Amino acid sequence: MNRVRARIYVVGKVQSVFYRNFIKRKAIALNVTGWVRNLPDGRVEAVFEGEKSKVEELINRTKKGSLIAQVDELKVMPEEYKEEFDNFEIRCD
Repeated sequence: MNRVRARIYVVGKVQSVFYRNFIKRKAIALNVTGWVRNLPDGRVEAVFEGEKSKVEELINRTKKGSLIAQVDELKVMPEEYKEEFDNFEIRCD
């Protein structure tokens, strides 16, 4: 099984629109681990780990987001897979 890790940054109307909850639900459904958080500058950052096809599917879903979100830009940065997480969480740090 080909496992990967990706860090993403999302720009747009992605805070206060249930975007992080949307990502968490999709990640759990796809068996992807990691986290998502709001950044002070209005962006959302997330780290995904899992099977390559599932991480790619989650990245594609983050391009749309929740019904009231508006994604203007999505930056994806591949990282070394670390098998670091047991689940997917929303971080508030």
